[in-house]
Amino acid sequence: MADPVAVAALLIDAACGWPAWLYARVGHPVGAFARAIGMAERRWNRATRSEAARRRLGLVTMVLLIGGVIVAGWAAERAAQELLGGYAWVAVAVLAWPALAVRSLYDHVVPVARALTDADLPAARRAVAMIVGRDTAALDEGGVARAAIESLAESFCDGVVAPLFWLVVAGLPGLWAYKAINTADSLIGHREERWRAFGWAAARIDDGANLVPARLAGALVCMAGGGGWRVMVRDARRHASPNAGWPEAAMAGVLGIALAGPVTYDGVTHDKAWIGDGGRAAATGDLWRALAVYRRACVLLVVLAGVVAWSR
Repeated sequence: MADPVAVAALLIDAACGWPAWLYARVGHPVGAFARAIGMAERRWNRATRSEAARRRLGLVTMVLLIGGVIVAGWAAERAAQELLGGYAWVAVAVLAWPALAVRSLYDHVVPVARALTDADLPAARRAVAMIVGRDTAALDEGGVARAAIESLAESFCDGVVAPLFWLVVAGLPGLWAYKAINTADSLIGHREERWRAFGWAAARIDDGANLVPARLAGALVCMAGGGGWRVMVRDARRHASPNAGWPEAAMAGVLGIALAGPVTYDGVTHDKAWIGDGGRAAATGDLWRALAVYRRACVLLVVLAGVVAWSR
């Protein structure tokens, strides 16, 4: 049942996104994950505990979180099947829709490109600060464009390809388990002293969950852009993340620009390796081109999901 659901959920999200009025009324499901993770972190990740104890409790947090989400997803699928029979896939597609970010990702990046096109750098910085964690106050046009392109490429995996992959592989339980894992990684899967031990399990589980989707996302970007394969294969492992480098290197290769490189967080500059050929800095036109590649990659993903559904 997961295959036709995947196509329907993608199309619903591409058409509707997650409307602001709906968010204002009910929030978003990942907010429940964030609250649960935050509660566990405050209770169990205390500085008075040993690093080994915090690592164990971080693993317990992930087991409880993932287990609870899988049970809830399974129950929702069973209820849909029992109540709606052959039309259950419609309900499951609606329940899967909030886990995808096809439309919302595009809608968050476009304002950055528009502000840069209007030569309104302060507005561009404010817009890109909504989608990246780095310091943005001192970014020039190239820095803003680079940050937006990197976020677009990485989020194509985290927000689109990976949740759809787990929906096809493991249905609604797999989809929402992935979202819980990804949310935990974004909140506690950091190397800073506070989270390094407690968030270790979240980071490692997220790495495993994105292993296949990240490479699939990179391949889709290359196919949508008509190239970039050599740069993707060569540079993907230069990224600090074992997975984010694949779609980012693919996008760098397609656009012929340099991505990654030095980046500043909380006033501290981290000297990261560059990805891409030639070292050409990103520009406003490259961001628009990246958005066009993203749109085509999403269309390819719909086609791929349809082929999988038809083949079964």
